[in-house]
Amino acid sequence: MHGLKIFIDERLEETEGGCQVFYSRLSDGPIYRWSYQHLPMQWRVSRVHSSDSLVRTLSLSRWKRVPALLQKTISEHYQD
Repeated sequence: MHGLKIFIDERLEETEGGCQVFYSRLSDGPIYRWSYQHLPMQWRVSRVHSSDSLVRTLSLSRWKRVPALLQKTISEHYQD
């Protein structure tokens, strides 16, 4: 997906449900936070306010680091 960037917050080593928390942004669009929820075993997404100080602490991550199920979920999210 052209223009898609994946981020993590390395400063906090942020995890949820035992999995790394990821952030995504397509081109200049909004930033989304992706966290794993054990029940019902799925990735949950929420929009991050661009004024949030967290945005300044995010570091680019490689697509390879994103779990396969989350890769699929992110791809579906941006196709809608």
